This record gives sequence, C-alpha cells and structure tokens, in this order.
Amino acid sequence: MAIYLGIDGGGTKTVCAVGDESRVLAKATSGGSNVVRSGEALARESLLTAIRDACAPATVKTSDIRRVCVGGSGAARPEVAAFVRRVVGEIASCEVLVVGDMETTMYAAFEDGPGVVVIAGTGSIAYGRNAQGKTLRAGGWGFAVSDEGSGEWIGRTAVSEGLRARDQGRSSTLLDAVADRWRVEGVEELVRTANGTPPPNFSDLFPVVTHLSDSHDDVACQVLKRAGAELSELVKIVIGRLFAGVDGVRVAMSGGVFRESPIVRDVFYNEVRAHTPQVEFQTGVVEAVDGALGLARRPDIVGGSR
Repeated sequence: MAIYLGIDGGGTKTVCAVGDESRVLAKATSGGSNVVRSGEALARESLLTAIRDACAPATVKTSDIRRVCVGGSGAARPEVAAFVRRVVGEIASCEVLVVGDMETTMYAAFEDGPGVVVIAGTGSIAYGRNAQGKTLRAGGWGFAVSDEGSGEWIGRTAVSEGLRARDQGRSSTLLDAVADRWRVEGVEELVRTANGTPPPNFSDLFPVVTHLSDSHDDVACQVLKRAGAELSELVKIVIGRLFAGVDGVRVAMSGGVFRESPIVRDVFYNEVRAHTPQVEFQTGVVEAVDGALGLARRPDIVGGSR
C-alpha cells in the first residue's frame, strides 16, 4: 500500500497527516518548524516529531512512504527547501515536494480551481488564482513590515494599544495579562521586554488577547476587530486586481487566528461581503495540511515558491 505524507510547517506548530490514496490514516502535531523563526535545530526536531507521531498510530513503515509534500511560509526558498528535504530524508527515502503554505492552502480549498485564500496564523498572506491560472499575493512580507492581522501582529498591537489605554487612563487588564504571560513585573519591565533584542514572540500573546475578548475587555476586542479589518483589506486587494468584473469569487479562510477568534472571522466576513457582495465564502476554516496531503498524492503537480 502506497503511503503519502502531507506536512504543514508553521511558525507556531507543525501538523503531519498520513494517508493512503483516499483516506487520512492519522494526524499529529508538534512545535513550530519555520526555519527562519525557530532555527534549524528546533525546526528539525519539530518536523521529525510530527512525522514519527503521525506514522506510529497508522503503523506505517517508512519504506511504504511514496511521496511527501511539505508546505510552509518561505518553505520553497532553495536553502529552506534543501534543509527540509534533508530532514525528511532522515526518515524516508522518497520524493519530497516543498512548497509555500499558500499553495497547500489553495489546494485544500479549491484544488486546481480559482479562488482566494487568506492565511492568518503566526504570519498572514492573501493569495489568489483566477480562471486563467494567473496568481497574485498581498501581504506576507514578514513580521517587521507586514503580516497584518496575524498572530504576531495581534500580539504586538495588543501591547501597543494596552500601553495607549494606560496613558489615556482607560480601564483594561490587557497589560497585566501580558505581564503574566511574559513573567515580568510591572510596566517598565514589560516595555523593556517588548523592545528587547531579539524581540519576544508576540504571537504567543494571541491566546491572551482572545481570552480577554471573551471577557469583553474593550482593548482586546478592538485589537481583534482591527485584525479582521486588516485581513479583509488583503483579500480586497487580490479580488480587485485579479478578479475585476468577476462575480462569485470564492474565498477561503485558513490559520489559527480565524479558527480561534469569532471576532476576527465576523469582522473579516462582513468587511469582505460589504466590499464584494457576490463573494462565495468557503464553509469553515481550511486546513493547509489537507492540501499538502492532496498534493503529495498528485505527482503531476509541481509547486512553485514563495
């Protein structure tokens, strides 16, 4: 029996799906495997752990693995792709396809068809393909200058808006919650940490913000609403440039920000719908790992780069 592996390597987590020609046999999750963010040692550990933990319950022999597809932000850059192939090669001697996460997400949402996906995890990007096969991206240029609406952006913006609320004398428990997560004492130490070198992992604050939004903390809610609006702007750019005059453009959401925050989802949906009423939204949040597994089963498809 031929076995295929699909891997979604994100900045926060890595998901591996094991399947045969038609079924998903097992899935497993480990830590982040973005090489730029995590470094080679941690990325290697996360990739190998996800693969082994997925293969074990499926009782898969490595000799049965026919093809592996790994998708991730920046994964198809030559130096990163070479690293990923080398790591996977420690377990399986087979073809390894390495592509950007927007390609695996597109395949999960639309297979070969047209549409727009917006990914909001640790980072963010919108990516579209029209009926003629032309593609276009918006955003996803890195944490320091882009990735609006992502987990990293939400954490960074939450600290900024929490400090502004404090300056204005407005009530919010956001800074206290951030201090608890970072295990620091008081605002001064929090500010030093936020401005430190290297910078802290702001995406680690995303669960803090969503938790406070559930308690109706106004600052936290406003940050998540802004995130939804920022993500909608990315999709509007792609629709406007790639689908001008086209009715019924399909749009899909992917990533932990959409999965974990109803506020982000609702604002995003309403903003995009107001701009383009004919949009057809994909139900639910698309899982990029499913697209990676689908591409692994399709040796005729060769991925590009991001």
